[in-house]
Amino acid sequence: MKTFFRLSLMMIAVVALLLTSVPLPAFSQMTDMSMKEHREGHEHMMGMGHMDKMGEMMDNCIEHADNMGLTDDQLMKIKPIHREMQKKQAQYKADLKISEINLMEIMDVKDFDIEKADSAVKKNEEIRTAHHIEMLKAMKEIRTILTDDQFKKMQKMHKMMNMEMGKKKPSKRMMKK
Repeated sequence: MKTFFRLSLMMIAVVALLLTSVPLPAFSQMTDMSMKEHREGHEHMMGMGHMDKMGEMMDNCIEHADNMGLTDDQLMKIKPIHREMQKKQAQYKADLKISEINLMEIMDVKDFDIEKADSAVKKNEEIRTAHHIEMLKAMKEIRTILTDDQFKKMQKMHKMMNMEMGKKKPSKRMMKK
């Protein structure tokens, strides 16, 4: 019995030692993290991840056109705007990816040029800001096509879909509607 206890204790100690000795990435190795993973954390904090949600909202709007009461004329106006949003989203992702690769190239050396890095970071932010503004303009244009009732239905539908995805708990105000 004592042998079994000692053996078990040794096994636990070895496992604990192995688990605590796993090397964690140093700062220099963090460049291996995809910029998407890095950016998603920042976008969440900055609220920029919301821009992708605009496209989703428009997808849902078109997909549920009957439920929202959209007319054929409204759909004919919305679809080209939506397609343009999709193109701009694709271009944005490509431009941002290239800009991020440029930043990684700058930071690839130990003693990187801080001015070049600063400039690259600002370029990334310019790309994000320009895209944000483009998406807001498209959203504004689409909203002018909707009636007040359709806009309310779109908002309600979007909130319900977010709740279904577990993003938010329903508010008391939402529950009353």
